[in-house]
Amino acid sequence: MSACALCAAPDAAPTPLTPGDDVALLCPVCAAALEGKITPGPRWRCLGDAVWSEDPATQIAAWRLLRALPTEGWAAELLDTVYLDPEVLKRAEAGREDEIPKVEHRDSNGVLLAPGDTVVLIKDLPVKGSSMVAKRGTSVRGIRLILDNADQIEGRVNDQQIVILCQYVKKT
Repeated sequence: MSACALCAAPDAAPTPLTPGDDVALLCPVCAAALEGKITPGPRWRCLGDAVWSEDPATQIAAWRLLRALPTEGWAAELLDTVYLDPEVLKRAEAGREDEIPKVEHRDSNGVLLAPGDTVVLIKDLPVKGSSMVAKRGTSVRGIRLILDNADQIEGRVNDQQIVILCQYVKKT
């Protein structure tokens, strides 16, 4: 009985990673996720180990699934830290150019924001689900962009990760 290279589930089968000649041993759920049928959730935390595998096919499959989870903060952080051999990365990116739409995030002054930038809040913002208010003038370092929404960024304010609308920040 074979185990999935990504999640260690039983009943894995060889799955071709198109385009290219790479083949990974995947369970039906992971194989379906690679075809676009992926639902965000804790099930995919296994990718944190799989992406560091020594097998290039496993790395490619894990990298592609991490890219398919743009709303999961932990997946974005992992993609920022993972290193793939340039040849493996090229194979992983093959045929995936249209996967994530290119959106531009702009602050209240129209300045283009990039991941890791520092911004300042220009208005007191009540944080939903909390009694906290993020005060005007608060500096937010190391922002992350919400890849599928040009109006939102993520940042840490008072040790709490929050989503902030771009219209209420200015780049420093």
